[in-house]
Amino acid sequence: MTAVPDVLPHLDAVQAALEGVDLTVYVGGIPTDTGWSPPDKFCVLYPEPGMAVRDSLADDRSDFEATFQVTCVGGDPVRALWVTGRVRRALAVAPAVEGRKCHRPEDLGGPPLARDDDVTPPLWFVPVQYRLCSTPA
Repeated sequence: MTAVPDVLPHLDAVQAALEGVDLTVYVGGIPTDTGWSPPDKFCVLYPEPGMAVRDSLADDRSDFEATFQVTCVGGDPVRALWVTGRVRRALAVAPAVEGRKCHRPEDLGGPPLARDDDVTPPLWFVPVQYRLCSTPA
């Protein structure tokens, strides 16, 4: 029997890919520490736990599928879109997960660029969603 796939190595691989194109990456939200001020461009990775998917009629659940969102943030529209381009570059190749064969993440798109006036100074953001699938190596 093949081991049940785990979300954490997949999350680590996506985060490493984003950091590999010189992005500051936060997972699950931005820091809430007093005195923290956002950089002029960064991204926030919002993962889901994913699911083990049946790869045969024998009910062997060794395939893995998850969606995640990368919110691309900048101090102005151009910076937010620059981050979006870097994210797409980072995720244009399959992430490396030990013991797994990952497919290249599927870009599912997202809503248009928006401005967040709830923070000071205001920030611009673009959420982009991806689907990631892997099989045992």
